[in-house]
Amino acid sequence: MNAKQVVIIGSGLGGISAAISLTQAGYKVEIHEKNPQIGGKLNVLKKGGFTFDLGPSILTLPHLFERLFERSGRKMADYIPIRPLRPHWRNFFEDGAVVDLYPEPEKMAAEAKKVGEPPENVERFLDYSAKLYDLVNEGYFEQGLDNSNEFAAFYGLWKFPKFDLLRSMHGGVKRFLKTRHMQDIFDYFIKYVGSSAYHSPAFMNCMPTIQFRYDLWYVDGGLYGIAEGLGKLMSELGVTVHLNSEVTEVTHTGNKVTGVVTSDGKSHRADIVVSNMEVIPAYEKLLREDDAFMKTLDHLEPACSGLVLELGVNREYPQLAHHNFLYSGDQKKHFHTVFRKRQLPLDPTIYLVAASRTDPSVAPPGHECLKILPHIPYIDPDHPLTEADYMAFKERVIDKLERMGLDNLRKHIVVEHCWTPLDIQKQYYSNKGSIYGVVSDRFRNLAFKGPKQSVKYPNLFFVGGSVNPGGGMPMVILCGQNVAKKVVAWDSTCRRS
Repeated sequence: MNAKQVVIIGSGLGGISAAISLTQAGYKVEIHEKNPQIGGKLNVLKKGGFTFDLGPSILTLPHLFERLFERSGRKMADYIPIRPLRPHWRNFFEDGAVVDLYPEPEKMAAEAKKVGEPPENVERFLDYSAKLYDLVNEGYFEQGLDNSNEFAAFYGLWKFPKFDLLRSMHGGVKRFLKTRHMQDIFDYFIKYVGSSAYHSPAFMNCMPTIQFRYDLWYVDGGLYGIAEGLGKLMSELGVTVHLNSEVTEVTHTGNKVTGVVTSDGKSHRADIVVSNMEVIPAYEKLLREDDAFMKTLDHLEPACSGLVLELGVNREYPQLAHHNFLYSGDQKKHFHTVFRKRQLPLDPTIYLVAASRTDPSVAPPGHECLKILPHIPYIDPDHPLTEADYMAFKERVIDKLERMGLDNLRKHIVVEHCWTPLDIQKQYYSNKGSIYGVVSDRFRNLAFKGPKQSVKYPNLFFVGGSVNPGGGMPMVILCGQNVAKKVVAWDSTCRRS
């Protein structure tokens, strides 16, 4: 048994994954979580007979979650039962077009024909996506590469052209797909990381393969069941979780962190600290680094935020699938408004989850459980938006939903809950209210997030959406596993020296 003590700050999925993986490696692990439940942004609201997923609502790459159970001789199905969804999602356009996404080629071909897209174009694009995924997966994902030097060492310069580095994500989509409808659909896979298809590098087109090859899944009762299942596994493995225990300081001597201080004033010694708090807030609030050091992190610009709106309605909208997207009439303008001008869009693209289409348990009979999420800018201290600004935007979102087929939506609302970026920042201490960690921008950071090991304190590690490989449930689960590998490798080197 390794006697070294690891303290993990926060119990988001990245922190949970790191805790499980480090316990499996023989470390003594405890988590301090400021909120009364584990899961971080994987959160749930139960109100008026409705169950809403406040955070992530799409499960992909379940085999990455499965590893956490297999390495302890267990089966994920005994803790988190999942099932695939059909269609993957439904796409609604202002001109009345409706397109479903299916992983089955013959069904996808029929959907493409609806909007005049030759099916062979979709096949060629998905082949391009698959090659990018395999390339990105073998190194960036599975090896946990953190910077350009590690990329060069692993891939070799001869493989770099295969990343399609001279194009944006949209440029890669437009190369194969000719109709605006299909371009908008595949551009919006960038939603998984809260960035812009016009500013992200083309290799982000690997994301459709995550869905088309490995399917899209649901957890009955809501996705918070993932946190509950992982919590049960942590308990069985002996991970100590302190809820309502906010870390207010990371103590350090020289270039070594020595532990944490919690809001009750108590100090907790640690040989190794893993922060599931994002990189910039952790350095700023917990380590109180000076302006010169913080300036070195400028490339870690936040990904976007969102208006998170939950509505319980006393009727059903049978035209909806489980997952739905209602597109802006001008997607390029939408991306530019959110990511360059940092303004609330006049005509947003809206993600809408109607989980009660699949799972009747999340809403009373004859009712609909709706989660609505348009992407909006992170909090800009130089041009702050007020609560009134966000509420006016909320009304604009509901106007759009009613215009695009959710008749008389306002009249049927019986339960409402709304979070703005201000609420998200307060709840999770995310950088400027970001939902997805660090933005993927080909010119700002080439989609690189922060490194998993601190550049200043070697025994301080980071996990979650602000470090590589970035945001999204499977990515932070993988990040936790890769952080554990880094800790073990670093610790082994220290023991030998």
